[in-house]
Amino acid sequence: MKTYLVIGSSSGIGRALSGILLEQGHRVMGTFNRNNDTIQSSNAVYHQLDVTKEDLDLSFIPESLDGLVYCPGSINLMPFHRIKPAEFLNDYSLQVLGAVKVLQGAMPALKKAEGSVVMYSTVAVQNGFPFHSQVATSKGAIEGLTRSLAAEWAPTIRVNCIAPSLTDTPLASKLLSSEEKKSANAQRHPLKKIGQATDIAEMASFLLSDKAAWITGQVMHVDGGMSKIKL
Repeated sequence: MKTYLVIGSSSGIGRALSGILLEQGHRVMGTFNRNNDTIQSSNAVYHQLDVTKEDLDLSFIPESLDGLVYCPGSINLMPFHRIKPAEFLNDYSLQVLGAVKVLQGAMPALKKAEGSVVMYSTVAVQNGFPFHSQVATSKGAIEGLTRSLAAEWAPTIRVNCIAPSLTDTPLASKLLSSEEKKSANAQRHPLKKIGQATDIAEMASFLLSDKAAWITGQVMHVDGGMSKIKL
């Protein structure tokens, strides 16, 4: 049994990943902010955590940690000229600074267990999409952080990132609020379907595991072919 910390374990990909890890017999330490719709299990312990706060209480992190996954994110799509600088800062605080604070707090525990870190980017970093400047800016920083930490923490801690395309989660509910929207978005992908939370969570589970022991510093594109295939 290994111990994994899932930041943002109550919804979407974080919740799906927690379920997979629990099914594998691991111990899950999860966090939630407002919505505590977590998977109840004797091997799961959850803590309330607002990653945007300046000082985080991370005293619940155990002495040894086999892996950490940082899931909090946002999808705010607007024309660039309408986005206020403060809105860029809000996204950066949630998606980048939150990860920085958690990773700094968890580093000793990850180092002791020679653990693995997984973070999330988006296909919009490598592919230019209109109205995606806000999310792509923060997630671009996550890709840079992934590679930098992978170099700095090697060979003890592995650090990787997953860059999904549009996935059917509560976070994307506004973009997939009707069957017409789901169908139109599915057709944009070479595989002609919308990703599911489990599609992304399975990759995260793999990257956390010993099966990925020779993988670090990578941005894995789980996006229905969007980033590589042009139809």
